[in-house]
Amino acid sequence: MTRYTLDEPGIRAVVHHFYERVRADEMLGPVFNDAIGDWPAHLDKLCAFWSSVMLTSGRYKGQPVPAHRKHIDRIDPAMFDSWLALWAKTTSELMEPEAARGLQDKANRIAESLKLALFFKLPPLKTKPARRVETQGA
Repeated sequence: MTRYTLDEPGIRAVVHHFYERVRADEMLGPVFNDAIGDWPAHLDKLCAFWSSVMLTSGRYKGQPVPAHRKHIDRIDPAMFDSWLALWAKTTSELMEPEAARGLQDKANRIAESLKLALFFKLPPLKTKPARRVETQGA
């Protein structure tokens, strides 16, 4: 099997193969298939995203956090682990090893950032009365 390199054709191949698997996945498929109305357009956007992330092409112009937040009622933090496992399997199979590792490392950082943005909640601040500072000679 020919392995792809980290370039536009390689990114396109990985994204398309990966999302074929996502759409067929028992856990991820229903969420993605319900959320995406136009798969060809969405795949183009995802190719632009990975091109921007990995090749610094600047092609992606979206906002991932608000796009995912729209579906927060259907997303579970554990889904990120399934997504990452499927991504690792696909990139390992299709990409040259160094490219696969780079894509996997970046995906892990992106997933962690998305999980923090979507699910991390700080506890409310407990406010204390302001301390009065006395100055001499005033």
